[in-house]
Amino acid sequence: MRADGSLKKKCEYIVLEIAKGGELFDYIANSGELKEDEARFYFRQLMLGLDFCHNKAGIAHRDLKPENLLLDETYDLKIADFGFAAPVEGRDGQGYLYTKLGTQNYMAPEIHLRQPYIGREVDLFASAIILFIMVAGHPPFTTAEQGDPFYKCIANNRSDIFWRTHAKNKPAGANFMSPELKDLINCML
Repeated sequence: MRADGSLKKKCEYIVLEIAKGGELFDYIANSGELKEDEARFYFRQLMLGLDFCHNKAGIAHRDLKPENLLLDETYDLKIADFGFAAPVEGRDGQGYLYTKLGTQNYMAPEIHLRQPYIGREVDLFASAIILFIMVAGHPPFTTAEQGDPFYKCIANNRSDIFWRTHAKNKPAGANFMSPELKDLINCML
């Protein structure tokens, strides 16, 4: 309240950077699958951004997807839409999160099962899906549930079947991803 008795208005502003390069989703949709070196470039930027979020800011994003990864005017990646972000240590400080939220196709299986989950791990799971999309041009599976045949292969340690099935529709066949990239994705999923 001011000295004259009138109320003082509190003004709050959010200033955002313009992402002139658009969404990573549109970039992939318009240009097609990325070569591994280009996907590596964006994936590295994503990992550096998540490292900052997790270890410096102390938050888990919980809704990573290509639509929430923006590109600036020099096509550097920016993580956006922190509407579902939460403290990595959990609201109670025990290290677990409980809310079922995010985009279904990018949710880790523990979220679908409504189990307590670790924010860092679900962000890495979604990042693996994004990496797969960057190189393959489509998601690895529909949802991370046992009813999804592609996810079931990963969950049951049958990644050989998963990769062989995905390779059938690719001109390069089994070589559509390097063994190192397949291994990284397997470890993250």
